Amino acid sequence: MDRQDGAGRAERPHDIALYGATGFVGELTARYLAAHAPEGCRWALAGRSRAKLERLRDRLAADHPRCADLPLVVAAADDPAALRGLAGSARVVATTVGPYLWYGEPLVAACADAGTDYLDLTGEPEFVDLMYVRHEARARETGARLVHACGFDCVPQDLGVYFTVRQLPEDVPLTVDGFVRTDATFSGGTLASALNALGRGRQMRRAAHERRLYEPRQVARRARAPLGGPRYSREAGAWALPLPLLDRRVVAASARALPRYGPDFRFRHYAAVPTLPTALGGVAAAGALAGLAQVPWARRWLSERIVSPGQGPDAARRARSWFSVRFVGEGGGRTVYTEVSGGDPGYDETAKIFAESALSLAHDELPQVAGQVTTAVAMGDALLARLRAAGIRFRTAAVR
Repeated sequence: MDRQDGAGRAERPHDIALYGATGFVGELTARYLAAHAPEGCRWALAGRSRAKLERLRDRLAADHPRCADLPLVVAAADDPAALRGLAGSARVVATTVGPYLWYGEPLVAACADAGTDYLDLTGEPEFVDLMYVRHEARARETGARLVHACGFDCVPQDLGVYFTVRQLPEDVPLTVDGFVRTDATFSGGTLASALNALGRGRQMRRAAHERRLYEPRQVARRARAPLGGPRYSREAGAWALPLPLLDRRVVAASARALPRYGPDFRFRHYAAVPTLPTALGGVAAAGALAGLAQVPWARRWLSERIVSPGQGPDAARRARSWFSVRFVGEGGGRTVYTEVSGGDPGYDETAKIFAESALSLAHDELPQVAGQVTTAVAMGDALLARLRAAGIRFRTAAVR
C-alpha cells in the first residue's frame, strides 16, 4: 500500500473537486465546504449540468461571497473523456453520484489512472469489491488512494473501532461489538442503493468471492467480521439485531491492514432496538423489503413510491435527527466502552464527514499508502481529530 505521488499532482488547478455537487447530499457537502474550507483551499463544483452548477454557485455566494468565483467542471457520468479530464484537474475527487454500481466505475478508473485520490459515499458491497478487483492494482502503481464509504457508511463504525482498539492492550486477541441507534430518515438515493443491493445477492456473493482471490493472504494474523445472530445485549441495554452492511467489512479491512488490531481480531455490527416487539417488527419489515427487492418492477415502484432519488428530509426534520454507536471492546483482561455520536447521520453529518475526509486527503500529513484503503488506514488520527473538532463526539464511557 506504499504511496508514490503521481507527477504533477501539486500543480493541478484544484485541490478538491466535488462531483455531483447539485444533488441533495452534494449541495449539503458544498455548503459545508463553503463554510469550512480553509483559506487557500482550491476547490471546484463538478456535475453534468453547467446551468445547475451555476445556480448552486450563486446560492453559495449569497452566504459566502468568496464562492462567487468557484470553478465549475462539467462532466457527465457516461462520458469517460470528461471524467478523465475531471480526475486530471484535481488532487482529490469526491463524488456523491450513485447508485455507484451503475454510475461509479468510470470515475474510479479515471482517478486510478491519474493518481488522483477518490472518495465516495457508497454503501454497496458489490461495487467496493468490483472496484478492488478492477482498479486497486492500478491505483497502487499511480499512488491514488481509493477510499469508499466516507459518510455514515462507514466512518463512525470504522473510526469508532479504531478509537476503541487504541485503548486496548497491544499484541493480544481483541473483540469489538458495535451497537447503532438512530432517529433519522433517508433520501431517495439511499433507498435506491439499498434496494439495488438487496436485489443482487447472487452478484454480491460472486464479487466478494472474486475479491478474495485477488487479496493477499494474511500470515500469523487474522481479522474477522462475522454476521452474528440476534440477541439481547446487556452492554447495550437493548435487543441487538445483526446488520449485514458494508460497515463490518470495512472494519475488517482496516484490521487486516493495521497491526495495532492485534493477532486475532473480531468485530460484530448490530442495530440496538429497545423492545422485543420493535425488534420483531424490524426483522419482518426487512424481510418483506428484501423479498420485494428481488423483483425489478417492485424495486422501481418502491423507489418512486416512498421517496424519489434526489429528494431528502428537510432542514427541520434533519435538525431533530441523531445517531449514536456504542462499542464494547475486550482484550488482554480489559474492557472498554466507547461511543460515537452526532446529529442527523444520513445527511448533515454525512456531508460533514465527507467534506472533512476530502480536506484531510488534500491538506493533512497522512500515512504513505495507496490503492483501495479504508478511512482508518488512509487518514486515521488526522480524520479523527478533524471530526472531533467538527462536533462529532468520540468518547470513552468506561474502562474496566
